[in-house]
Amino acid sequence: MQVKRFFAPDMRQAMKLVREELGADAVIMGNRKVAGGIELTACLDYPTSAVTPSKPSPELATELQKTQSRIAQARAELLLRSAEEKAANRQMTDKRIEPTLPQEPVNFAQALKQRLAEPASPAPASDNASMAKMQAELSGLRELLEVQLSSMAWSRMSQQSPLQARLCKRLLQMGLPADLTRSLLNRVKHINDARQAWRMVLAHLAHAVKTPINEPLHEPGLIALVGPAGMGKTTTLAKLAARYVLKYGARNLALVSLDSYRIGAQEQLRTLGRILGVPVTAADPSQPLQQVLKQYADKRTVLIDTAGMPKSAPGLREQLTALESLRGKVRNYLVLGATSQAAVMQAAYQNYQGCDLSGLILSRVDEAATLGESLALAITRKLPVAYLADGPRIPEDLSVPTAAQLVSRAVHLQLPAEPAEELLQGVFAGLDKGAGWPQAV
Repeated sequence: MQVKRFFAPDMRQAMKLVREELGADAVIMGNRKVAGGIELTACLDYPTSAVTPSKPSPELATELQKTQSRIAQARAELLLRSAEEKAANRQMTDKRIEPTLPQEPVNFAQALKQRLAEPASPAPASDNASMAKMQAELSGLRELLEVQLSSMAWSRMSQQSPLQARLCKRLLQMGLPADLTRSLLNRVKHINDARQAWRMVLAHLAHAVKTPINEPLHEPGLIALVGPAGMGKTTTLAKLAARYVLKYGARNLALVSLDSYRIGAQEQLRTLGRILGVPVTAADPSQPLQQVLKQYADKRTVLIDTAGMPKSAPGLREQLTALESLRGKVRNYLVLGATSQAAVMQAAYQNYQGCDLSGLILSRVDEAATLGESLALAITRKLPVAYLADGPRIPEDLSVPTAAQLVSRAVHLQLPAEPAEELLQGVFAGLDKGAGWPQAV
């Protein structure tokens, strides 16, 4: 029998090391958290040279049953220890109450109430440490079971439905997240023709992406561009201003800058105003925004540039408060770079959702490796994609997209390499536990 230890930052990577070195027939003997990650102890009954490439096997199901049994046993021990500690605490409380009970029946209830109101004696430190250790072991076993279940789900799905497996890989290559991928696959699970299934997947994706019925510049009013720093708000505003002047002229347009924090931001906007023949005002942060806008009451459209600041910056709260004071009068568009990570996009939405967002403007599309993350945010947050900015030229590199164009662009930008096995397993995780396919689209 071969026994080896494996170290990795998390359980999923540790399991991958076990599979690569010992194969699918390896038995997990134990796991524990160590400094820097997880330690797994695994064994194999025959030499490593006899191990063949891993495939789904009945031994894996047997190992899962063993793991489930160990989890149940650990949980039972934890519950038993908790019950014993509660009983011990009750006995200690009774002992404290009994010697001090008065002889007069009239005071019995009051004395008992006072004693029960006293805090119970804390459990010994050794018991707390033991319980914490048991909980950590139980958590590790649960994580191990989830990793094994997701591996089994993906292996079975790739064998029983290879078409779904291929579609899953293509959607992940587009940058779509796991939950949206599962929802799209669910809608075509009864289609057996590969080309038809792919066309239907893209059709459902296009149906889920919303775009405005009318271009925002066609409707008069106040338009503000918000978003984190470095997303291209000022450049996008310049493109919008130039686009407006070409269509409607410079007479009914004005520009307002709230960015008094970034060096050169207001001067950049003033230069643009001189080129276009459009008035520009740099708003004082201490002055109410409504008062600044009164001078442009006769203008058909006013474009407002804002400063990108971190969530903790005091100026961000002041800026959002100023925009909220115009609720119902201003349309706020969140500007995000298509090159941003999904977590950055989600954080930006959380920071600016309070100012009643009207839509999404995607910048730097020409630099993006994938477009799926941006489309997923637009779909899940129900934000219409108002504009695409895909280059530095003003205003040529600004367009009003359709849903079909966005999906086509996402397909064109899909990554050439297949997604990692861990990502594929994550898409199918939860199916063996009865979670089913979610309806996110």
